[in-house]
Amino acid sequence: MERKIQDNQTHFAGFVLLGFSSSSEFQGFLFPVFLPMYLLTMLGNMLIILLVFFNSSLFYAPMYFFLGHLSLADMGLSSTTVPKMLQILVSQTNTISYSGCLTQMYFFVAFCTMDNFILASMAYDRYVAICRPLHYTTIMSYRCCLLLASGSWLLAYIHSLLYVLLLSEFSFCASREVTHFFCDLDPLLKLSCSDTSSIEIMLVSEGTTALLGPLLLILFSYIFIISKILRVPSASGKYKAFSTCSAHLTTVSLFYGSLIGTYICPSSTNSGSRLRVASIIYTVVTPMLNPFIYSLRNNEIQNAMRRMQ
Repeated sequence: MERKIQDNQTHFAGFVLLGFSSSSEFQGFLFPVFLPMYLLTMLGNMLIILLVFFNSSLFYAPMYFFLGHLSLADMGLSSTTVPKMLQILVSQTNTISYSGCLTQMYFFVAFCTMDNFILASMAYDRYVAICRPLHYTTIMSYRCCLLLASGSWLLAYIHSLLYVLLLSEFSFCASREVTHFFCDLDPLLKLSCSDTSSIEIMLVSEGTTALLGPLLLILFSYIFIISKILRVPSASGKYKAFSTCSAHLTTVSLFYGSLIGTYICPSSTNSGSRLRVASIIYTVVTPMLNPFIYSLRNNEIQNAMRRMQ
């Protein structure tokens, strides 16, 4: 898609994704690394989705209901970024159209935000299960879980749409080279010759709220959870209570550790390899590991897998 630049008669055809390195040998080495990781991500998360959504005992359990939505978001997040990255690595074709770039950014922001909201919902579920066990079935009813999940999807897509609509009004009249392997908001803003103050204000206000709001909910939930666990008299009781949260804590640490390193740290540190490595963690590594994290020591998931055989 070509877009007319405001101040002259040139046309903007798209962007050039610089990827990881200008060395074709180095990029050729990365392809056989990332392709199996992407396939594992798809297979693992698809298995979780099939187990949850086609097994009534898991589907109506809040923890696994949210896990199914997390797997769906993880599949979307990886599929939005990794196939284009693999294409760049194997074919050296690193161009992307203007409309394709905005579409990629839209789904990337939407699925990333969805991960954020679902992890917060899962933390709330663990808080109710441990701190208010007698009211768990009443509070975490199927209707409540459905509202949390559908609200998360709706807010994620609205959140992403706001940025894409604002960005679509900007002109790009300088370099077309995006120092990333996919179309992310910060690298695109650096290429714009328009006044980006509106979207920067929105990033500081709405964007920070969308990222840190769920994170604060997770932190406060675990403050109460840890406080409750410490009051459990037996060591076995403490271990059992904490084991129900260990998988979620591992996922939260991986996801938010890389996300904060990318978007909260000063922009001067978010260039080059640091940005790309952090992005690899939450777009490739974390979605690939989540099915293993939630299934290796989970009896319900393992029993459901045996019943499918």
